[in-house]
Amino acid sequence: MTDLLNALALMGNYVIVPGLAYGSQLALGALGVTLIYSILRFSNFAHGDTMAFGAMLTILVTWWFQSMGITAGPLPTALLALPFGIIGTVAFALITDRVVYRYYRRVKAASIVTMMASVGVMFVMNGMVRVIIGPQEQRFADGARFIIKAREFKEMTGLSEGVSIRTTQAITVVVALIVVALLFWFLQKSRTGKAMRAYADNEDLALLSGINPDKVVLVAWIIAATLATIAGTLYGLDKSFKPFTYFQLLLPIFASAIVGGIGNPVGAVAGGFVIAFSEMSFTYAYKRFAGYLLPPDWVPDGLLQLLGTDYKFAVSFVILVLVLLVRPTGIFRGKVL
Repeated sequence: MTDLLNALALMGNYVIVPGLAYGSQLALGALGVTLIYSILRFSNFAHGDTMAFGAMLTILVTWWFQSMGITAGPLPTALLALPFGIIGTVAFALITDRVVYRYYRRVKAASIVTMMASVGVMFVMNGMVRVIIGPQEQRFADGARFIIKAREFKEMTGLSEGVSIRTTQAITVVVALIVVALLFWFLQKSRTGKAMRAYADNEDLALLSGINPDKVVLVAWIIAATLATIAGTLYGLDKSFKPFTYFQLLLPIFASAIVGGIGNPVGAVAGGFVIAFSEMSFTYAYKRFAGYLLPPDWVPDGLLQLLGTDYKFAVSFVILVLVLLVRPTGIFRGKVL
């Protein structure tokens, strides 16, 4: 029994806990992608760099607060700076929409044209972030580092394996739960949310019903930029901030949205956790885990690792391709809010 508990603790420490945090970050990112796709009918390839831009603004305000001695005690100071990052990112997203995307809506350009325009916006934002904050890795988490340490867990349980939970991991899951709950309430209960759902379902019928398309687009960008900033900041707190990393995150975020069902918020959340746990499971070395469950003579000499950690994004790509081939609409049927 003790060996089984040690194996479970091992999985909890290296797969379950980090998978919950990573899945929450992907879910928030995928929600932004699926919202823009539903309302504006194009895949926003600039979403990853919007996350980087929002995280960058939050980091700059965090450093400013820290220089003035303003902290959040045991919590990261970035939580205090997050509203300022959201405001700046929303403003930038609205300016970008007015300067770039609004023209393509007015001329009723094909979705592929608007998507390619988002690629241009992506490179511009990526360059801006690198120029302003630099291309190097930035760590900005402060406050208490752990809620529970592996050593403390071992002392409490008497097990050989410990489970550690970082403060940033717990904050990520809690904030994601709150944000997702608020978003679903907004879409289901508020008048504006119902108008957005109607617009996403049938644009022509929504316009005939008197729904203001400019207001719907405005709110969509505000929500998407807010989600991107929160997701980017939580990812940076949990791991570290590096501009190029957010460009790489675009693949698992899009995979999450498509696997769950592009255009479906429930699918975006589910897809985020599917992708996160798939990446964690395929790149985890199971040798110690097998050592607790198998007789010593049966444990192989190798690491029992399906893929190296350098290939974790390949897992997202393979899952994305398989879903597009087998079930293009995703786990939940997409194109609805």
